[in-house]
Amino acid sequence: MLLTITTTYQPATDLGYLLHKNPARAQPPTELSFGQAHVFYSEVSAERCSAHLLLDVDPVGLVRGHGQPQQYVNDRPYAASSFLSVALARVLREGLTGRSRERPELANTLIPLEFQIACVPSRGGEKLLRGLFEPLGYSVDAQSLELDERFPAWGDSPYFNLTLRITATLSSALTHLYVLIPVLDDDKHYWVGEDEVQKLLRFGSGWLETHPLREEIAARYLKHRRALTRSLLAQLEPDLESVDDVNEEIPVTEPAQSLHQQRLETVLAELRRSGAKRVLDLGCGEGKLLRLLMADKQFEQITGMDVSHRALEFAEKRLKLAELPEARRARVTLLQGSLTYRDVRLEGFDAAALVEVIEHLELYRLAALERTVFEFMRPRVVIVTTPNAEYNAQWQTLPAGAMRHSDHRFEWTRAEFTDWAKRVASSFGYTVRVSGVGLEDALVGAASQMAVFTLVGDSA
Repeated sequence: MLLTITTTYQPATDLGYLLHKNPARAQPPTELSFGQAHVFYSEVSAERCSAHLLLDVDPVGLVRGHGQPQQYVNDRPYAASSFLSVALARVLREGLTGRSRERPELANTLIPLEFQIACVPSRGGEKLLRGLFEPLGYSVDAQSLELDERFPAWGDSPYFNLTLRITATLSSALTHLYVLIPVLDDDKHYWVGEDEVQKLLRFGSGWLETHPLREEIAARYLKHRRALTRSLLAQLEPDLESVDDVNEEIPVTEPAQSLHQQRLETVLAELRRSGAKRVLDLGCGEGKLLRLLMADKQFEQITGMDVSHRALEFAEKRLKLAELPEARRARVTLLQGSLTYRDVRLEGFDAAALVEVIEHLELYRLAALERTVFEFMRPRVVIVTTPNAEYNAQWQTLPAGAMRHSDHRFEWTRAEFTDWAKRVASSFGYTVRVSGVGLEDALVGAASQMAVFTLVGDSA
């Protein structure tokens, strides 16, 4: 088994600090229960650096003592599998957990990465490969391997040479590989119990809960043990008490709900001004914006989408959809889905709103969200709100440097949000207007900030 990690980050030799493997030194092999793991570098320069993890599996050792001396004739020594995940955790532990003693700031830096994995078994073909990695922001190149080049009529095998490219922290990318390699293989070489549920929750934190294939990932990772899979999926669901108002944890000088209501009413006013009739509420939570939209006859088709099935059930009850007359009920649709995965059901709408949503995504996943919303959905108007990090200083009980909610992955200053909004608008053919929402201070601005994107050529 061979995994190659390449970066062009400058200086590229900093990869050694992240892996805790000095490129200038020969690395001793690591003894594992099923063989040896070797780390070596094939190219080392300031412009480009490539490190390799080579796993030499002992096929006889795998079955020694099992009374089946011929069982070692199989693909286990060659195909990327849970053996490779174990080697990642043992040999590249610091890179996987995001620790760097010499360069701690480097562990949190987004860097360009390329991973090449030889002979990846994908029990689901190239479609599954792409379905697992593309929603996480990866560029995927999968080269199918023939069963036997001498007999092309036999067709392709379930094995691929896989190349993945992404700009992310090394830790987050290695975490994805650690989880998804055995998912692709759909097998594990060791017994699976409740501790594997906790392991998947730990390594899947921040991305698994919003992945469109999370049920399949859970089932395969847990060797299709239904009780464990149900336990995992139940724990992935967010706490509905905080799913809709992300400011409830902050002790503010005015009720937090008032600020959230200001956001909703500001977004509603922008949607009215746009003239939109078919509207998306992306990340709708328990449906507070949906309720406002339903009360306005301008909006003829209203669709709420959220990753949480429980949140959608809560929204359906809150909106009392089952009790509405059929004509009013037909105006509203609730969908489960992910903002980082293309969904044809969400295309063709006039406007979309993302109210306090983007900050719940890892930064490296924003690129996937941008394409999903601005390239594929492509509504005439997109409204995005997010906290203003500068305003956090106004809350004296909020510790310095802390974010407003435990699930926030980032919070932007006004300059950072404006730069992002302008880049997105320029990249996808929109104009953008940025403004503040809610409480405002002369020095640090408003509590929240809003960007209104309008498709170029549209008069909204």
